[in-house]
Amino acid sequence: MGLNNKSGLLLFVLVLCCLLGVEKFVLSADKQNTANDDTENVAVIDDDNAAPETNNVLKNLLTARPDLEFTIVGISAVPGVYEVQVKNGPLLFVHESGEYLFQGDLLQITASEITSTMELRQAEKRRQLFAERSIEDMIIFKPEGESKAIMNVFTDVDCGYCRKFHREVPQLNAMGIEVRYLAFPRAGIPSGSYDKIAKAWCADDKQETLTKVKNGQNVDVKVCASNPVAEHYAFGNSIGINGTPAIILMDGTLIPGYQPAENFAQLMGIAAE
Repeated sequence: MGLNNKSGLLLFVLVLCCLLGVEKFVLSADKQNTANDDTENVAVIDDDNAAPETNNVLKNLLTARPDLEFTIVGISAVPGVYEVQVKNGPLLFVHESGEYLFQGDLLQITASEITSTMELRQAEKRRQLFAERSIEDMIIFKPEGESKAIMNVFTDVDCGYCRKFHREVPQLNAMGIEVRYLAFPRAGIPSGSYDKIAKAWCADDKQETLTKVKNGQNVDVKVCASNPVAEHYAFGNSIGINGTPAIILMDGTLIPGYQPAENFAQLMGIAAE
């Protein structure tokens, strides 16, 4: 009887050790998986003067949505609220506590107007991008004399208002306005619109070919692999272009849609002629 009690006690101890070993292994594995998950999440602070509160912002966002990637752009116009960009997603406004956020536009009320703070930031981004961007892959219509102003225009050959705008390019040039075209086939890539507009960038005479395809004419030009249309399209999407014509001035201002040449000249401080 005593021997049986000792055997039973020994068996109990062995089972308990095994269970504890398994539990330790499971806890270790869970800890390792958590570490791996943390390495997959991406949280970036894109601000040299970031405050310690940004840790709360990133920690809470990643806890709530570990499947997303976040970049703190910087402090917003509202004290204690940060602008946080979701990769391939919207811009969020997050309180420094990390407990509250809202999505949408943040408007600033001034003595003379109500201004979008998001548009101001986007305008500055566009200004920098176009100041640094090469013009070699654009189709450019220049005035005879010195250019008084420049319009960067995302265009589509199947867009009626793009065609209407293009018919006024000579008038814009006569007023001293330089027109620089980038391709933005609204139907996407690949598409029939892509094939048409790509021919203009593959042609020897790009200006004439662009005018012809905008007029609905067939041109004997093959679509070349080296055309920049796909890059233009991606670039446009990255700066908020979602329709055509979309005009971006060199100060970063975005003017969506068609307007008569005289209106554009007035916007740029040029007297219509």
